[in-house]
Amino acid sequence: MKYGFDNDKYIKIQSEHIIERIEKFGNKLYLELGGKLFDDFHASRVLPGFLPDSKLKMLQKLSDRAEIIIVISAIDIEKNKIRQDLGITYDEDVLRLRNEFQNCGFLVNSVVITHYNGQNSADTYRQRLEHLGIKAYYHYTIVEYGENLNVAGYPNNVALIDSDEGFGKNDYVQTTKPLVIVTAPGPGSGKMAVCLSQLYQEHKRGIKAGYAKFESFPIWNLPLKHPLNLAYEAATADLNDMNMIDPYHLEAYGKMAVNYNRDIEIFPVLNAIFESIYGENPYKSPTDMGVNMVGNCICDDDICCKAANDEIIRRYYTALNKYAEDGISDAEVNKISLLLKQAKITTDYRKTTVSAKVRQELSGVPSSAIELADGTIITAETSELLGPSAALLLNATKHLAGIKHNVKLIPQSMIEPIQNLIRIQLKIAPLHSSFAGTDQYTFFCQTDFL
Repeated sequence: MKYGFDNDKYIKIQSEHIIERIEKFGNKLYLELGGKLFDDFHASRVLPGFLPDSKLKMLQKLSDRAEIIIVISAIDIEKNKIRQDLGITYDEDVLRLRNEFQNCGFLVNSVVITHYNGQNSADTYRQRLEHLGIKAYYHYTIVEYGENLNVAGYPNNVALIDSDEGFGKNDYVQTTKPLVIVTAPGPGSGKMAVCLSQLYQEHKRGIKAGYAKFESFPIWNLPLKHPLNLAYEAATADLNDMNMIDPYHLEAYGKMAVNYNRDIEIFPVLNAIFESIYGENPYKSPTDMGVNMVGNCICDDDICCKAANDEIIRRYYTALNKYAEDGISDAEVNKISLLLKQAKITTDYRKTTVSAKVRQELSGVPSSAIELADGTIITAETSELLGPSAALLLNATKHLAGIKHNVKLIPQSMIEPIQNLIRIQLKIAPLHSSFAGTDQYTFFCQTDFL
């Protein structure tokens, strides 16, 4: 496999850059963690050479001076919100994340429950955490009260936010390490507000502290329409995120930098909050707040561009599949279609899509394809025994092991009892038999299974 990303360099210079930011703020930094700390498969796909746990390994170099705060929204607790990739609720994921971090050598003493306004489910969860020996804190929903007025005050009412009825009302989270990493099971948990609340609380106690944001994408020092940044937009198409040129960075430095719409939109408010707390904002732009060094570790841009283009196509097929299954808005599909045009590619750019289509046209049944590390394309089709994905894995195994194609790796006598269990006992119709010949299933088995 050819690499386009220098992982060793990344671990070295990224950790050094975070240390520099800690020292800039008097040896106390709240670092908001965006994206995934481990299992970052998107980054490993678009940056060949980047390992899924690269960020974790990098931060482990700082574990002796770091601790982690996990944030969960009371709203998500009440709704029993589920992580779709793991199939567990956010409140259970907090405990899972805590165990994972502790096993990696991190101090994890605190959980902050945000958006709290007296929810019984949040109270019960806090009691559960405390019974487990975990410190739990409430951060309240900041609300404006007045005549005919009861609306959220965060993040626009800076005067209210920067007061005893705003951030001052929140529980103060006691921390002991120079680097405080703030993370959460998913988006919308209130990580940034927790960081800013802690800055307010630290300032009241005469403690100097700073804030920074750590996320890999978009890559600020690459062009706006670089395939890696377009791939990030494809990955967040369901959130309707949009990459933009950071106007504040351009005005301050006369240089182009890429950020995304939400950070740019919130910056005037953050600027006012920083000025209210410190008297001045240490950052001149949203890009300044970040510590991302990914763009400095790309060693082969062509390899990364190809991987990113492949990822856009992968995301396109995923969105199509989601649209077909859920039958909801096609906005995500339309957005990624636009990204394909901006990248100046079609689905045929990815070799496996072409090979799968050709095999499907010849066989008349759902088909699949995979590209191996050496560039070899392996294809497969649906049979009475196997669906296209299972057949593809067996065909790829035969090729890599040098086994003739006509050799049966799994005897029919072993497969049939499993089929009978599924069809007769469990009364579940396998997709490859019940949907064979339908336009929907034939189409979505054309993508590869990387």
